[in-house]
Amino acid sequence: MTDKIVISEENEEFLAKVSEISGQVITLCDQCGTCSGGCPMVTEMDLTPSQMMRMVQMGQREVLDSKAIWYCASCFTCTVRCPRGLDLSKVAEALRQITLRRAVDYIDINNFPKDDLARLPQIALVAGMRKFTG
Repeated sequence: MTDKIVISEENEEFLAKVSEISGQVITLCDQCGTCSGGCPMVTEMDLTPSQMMRMVQMGQREVLDSKAIWYCASCFTCTVRCPRGLDLSKVAEALRQITLRRAVDYIDINNFPKDDLARLPQIALVAGMRKFTG
């Protein structure tokens, strides 16, 4: 007898939202690990791409707190190598969008030292604000 994995309604909603935004059928991932094996950024990530996909499949919102979604370089190596034709970079982008839509600010421009504001390139400040503020 096989055990059934039971996913709560809230977890199913999260999976559906990520699938809707990414346009990917995330449940097709069979956890072969090819994406993780070819990822050039995997050494910098706290979750491998296949772990990220599994967490999304299980509806685990904790994936939104990982740095892996931000380190995805969207180089499409995983997409090219995926035997199921899944585009993990679209999934990572969907997770980034969900995180940004929560409107959680990780940077407060008012807390920057004045010297840093004068010294840092303006484009870096704008990019950081767009990426890390809600």
